[in-house]
Amino acid sequence: MRKFAMQYGGCFRILAVLALACMIVASPAAAQKKDKNKNKNAPATDPVEEIRSSMRVPDSQAIDQAVGEALGYWQIGDVESLHKYYADDVVIVSGAWEPPVVGWDNFLKSYQAQRARVTGIRMDRSNTVIKVSGNYGWATYQFLYAAQMEGKPVQYRGHTTLALMKQGDRWIITLNHSSIVDSAP
Repeated sequence: MRKFAMQYGGCFRILAVLALACMIVASPAAAQKKDKNKNKNAPATDPVEEIRSSMRVPDSQAIDQAVGEALGYWQIGDVESLHKYYADDVVIVSGAWEPPVVGWDNFLKSYQAQRARVTGIRMDRSNTVIKVSGNYGWATYQFLYAAQMEGKPVQYRGHTTLALMKQGDRWIITLNHSSIVDSAP
């Protein structure tokens, strides 16, 4: 028996090592094949969409950015760019004692009439609070408005609340309600 083990023991060891090596090599190949079958059933991912998804900002941040950009266009008088942030059926409640303005076209007339009387418009926003619920959100903030009206400086402080609705990947203003707290010549 001892002689048999000496003659064939080396062969058994070699066979055992080869069998073990085959199992090790076969395992990753089987795993790859299994993963390959999984990927066939999974939808292909678009690398561009993956990048866009990773770059999307939270809705509250997107609203804050939209409000800031809308105020910027409002200040410089770029009505085409401003319209991108307002719904066609927007409702505007100004800080003055006047009826609400309904619709973009009516708001545009009112805005252009105001701009014809003032120069050096500056609107600073502070203490913004934003809340989001699904495709709806609101932003409320305090403002300081300063301008020259018919050659005289005017200044208003107040609050604005905006109701917004998400359309696609953009937030648009559906209600703009402002209240003047005080004014100073």
